[in-house]
Amino acid sequence: MSDSRSDDVRHGVARAQAEEAVRTLLRWAGDDPAREGLLDTPKRVAKAYEDWFSGYALDPDDYMARTFEEVDGYDEMIVLRDIEYESHCEHHMAPIIGKVHVGYLPDGKVVGISKLARVVEAYARRFQVQEKMTAQIAHCIQRALQPRGVGVVVVGAHECMTTRGIHKRGVSMVTSKMLGSFREDARTRAEFLRFIEVGPGR
Repeated sequence: MSDSRSDDVRHGVARAQAEEAVRTLLRWAGDDPAREGLLDTPKRVAKAYEDWFSGYALDPDDYMARTFEEVDGYDEMIVLRDIEYESHCEHHMAPIIGKVHVGYLPDGKVVGISKLARVVEAYARRFQVQEKMTAQIAHCIQRALQPRGVGVVVVGAHECMTTRGIHKRGVSMVTSKMLGSFREDARTRAEFLRFIEVGPGR
């Protein structure tokens, strides 16, 4: 009877192939994948990849499909801040860890706030560039809600900078994408940034 785990195929790659690739990297790093401490490492890494990169199997637009129009005329800014995320840099496959702040000005319909967090999760759990992820989140909200404006700010600590290369710790990167009134109206943009209080320690 075959091992169902070894028969598992994701995106055209069998689990056994993925595990063998991990063994190759372990050997290339200078260790012995056959020693006791590393015997199960390929299986653990493959399982971790299923979690870390589960975003490829998700369609963020699906989360935004159900909207609500019974908001009694509410048209003021809606902000969801401090959405924690974990992603991986597509250049070095190193972790990026941080927070996302999202805001929009509704134009007749809103979406459940948990859906905004799920959109962040779907894009974060892929190989990413922070600038691209910021834009992807903003455009997804814009497509679904057609609001008067959207603002997205992403703060991230990049392990590719802290654990290799220049080895600088305590550095965070801030990116933003402003659409509609968030881009065109300085007062709207300032209100959003005040709500999320982006600055040292955020």
